[in-house]
Amino acid sequence: MEEELHKRIVGQDDAIKAISRAIRRARAGMKDPKRPIGSFIFLGPTGVGKTELARSLAEFLFGDENAMISLDMSEYMEKFAVSRLVGAPPGYVGYEEGGQLTEKVRRRPYSVVLLDEIEKAHPDVFNILLQIFEDGRLTDAQGRVVDFKNTVIIMTSNVGATLIKKGTSLGFRSAQEPELMSYKDIKDSVMGELNKTFRPEFLNRIDEVIVFKSLTQSEIKQIADLMLKEVGELLAEQKITFSVKNSAKDILAKEGYDPNFGARPLRRTIERLVENPISEGNNNIDSE
Repeated sequence: MEEELHKRIVGQDDAIKAISRAIRRARAGMKDPKRPIGSFIFLGPTGVGKTELARSLAEFLFGDENAMISLDMSEYMEKFAVSRLVGAPPGYVGYEEGGQLTEKVRRRPYSVVLLDEIEKAHPDVFNILLQIFEDGRLTDAQGRVVDFKNTVIIMTSNVGATLIKKGTSLGFRSAQEPELMSYKDIKDSVMGELNKTFRPEFLNRIDEVIVFKSLTQSEIKQIADLMLKEVGELLAEQKITFSVKNSAKDILAKEGYDPNFGARPLRRTIERLVENPISEGNNNIDSE
């Protein structure tokens, strides 16, 4: 399992080990069969691989990275918005459409459910989640029982992101620079922040809290390699040979990294410096 996840996730060895152990425990029957396969909180700065790991898990567990249901919890900050998760009450607009969470899981019961920026959700959302974690099911506004026992619930959060950045040194570390704190030390320090943000009864039902560290420059370059490989595969289908010099990869890694957004700008950088020149007929991309 770790080997498959490493093909797409760079620089998060401890996170991959932790979630792989938890998934294996569930598959070995060491969990309540009524409850979801697993429930996790992913902590870490923006752009370090949290969403990509969720997508990779969907592909590994269910054979399709599109077997991922993603909800932005900043859209559920107000009390009136919470009911949208299970559906509007009878007589209200949207009643026939079903809940934005329950309907998606009803249609795709084998899936990874990604709840992004969970700390922004209204407190009533956590009551819904507690029911899922405890009973493995929800009843929607139309009275239908939706089964969550074949889902993996992943919640991402930026809680403790500043501590994590300090623990793995601020911004870029050189490839030679050692980490300032161990994974366990960083996780222990972040748990204090987590306990201040979430209720104990909620945290006690989470299978594992997974910490994602900041990325090094060499790791950003590895991510650039993965993205360039995808570009090369697309071009190969058109019988176009594609290669990028090491010096060009260094430029892409440098320009595609932002201390506040991690590797997130890298895709746009590759589009600007690699894909656009190729699409415009300029094959001399090494000079970019």
